[in-house]
Amino acid sequence: MPIYYFLNPMDPHLLDFMMQSLWNETQYNPLGQRYWSCVPYLLGEGQAMMYSFVPKTTVDTKIPGLPLGTPPLNYLRENMIKTLDRKDVEFDLMIQLQTGPHLMPIENAAVRWPEKLSPFIPAATVHIPKQKFDFEALADFSRRLKMNPWHCLPEHRPLGNQSRARLRMYQELSKFRQEMNQTPHLEPTGDEVFDIP
Repeated sequence: MPIYYFLNPMDPHLLDFMMQSLWNETQYNPLGQRYWSCVPYLLGEGQAMMYSFVPKTTVDTKIPGLPLGTPPLNYLRENMIKTLDRKDVEFDLMIQLQTGPHLMPIENAAVRWPEKLSPFIPAATVHIPKQKFDFEALADFSRRLKMNPWHCLPEHRPLGNQSRARLRMYQELSKFRQEMNQTPHLEPTGDEVFDIP
């Protein structure tokens, strides 16, 4: 059915089809992919930025079942489990500073900021230690959390109209999910300890 959206003779979306084809790529391991912020963020008073996490560690890129079969439903999770079972993983946190409001707008998240005007610069290293995270107590804990890019210092808050819309949407979706699953919200302290089976 998704192909019908693009090739519907009454309402075709051919440009969208071409863009999706050009920009989509097969994901193989969440710990080996580069990530970008979709919207600008504040970096202290009067300075906007975008950020990116760039993997530094070589990880397994094999997708079970391919090229001739069908991959398991949760192959991304399985590859992440296998990777962290064997080694630590690191990412470089890179930031791109806004150097001009016209070519690097805050209110239009569809515009990719030119790296020629402002290249990404390293700001920190994120270290994820080797660990076992695939057990029920941790899964239960994670169901009680809420993910929200606004859960930050005010000096690092998301910027732009898309972020303002996401604030309300994230709050409502988290509330709905936790009510439907009957899992009350829990704010982590960082002191949590889990018995690993």
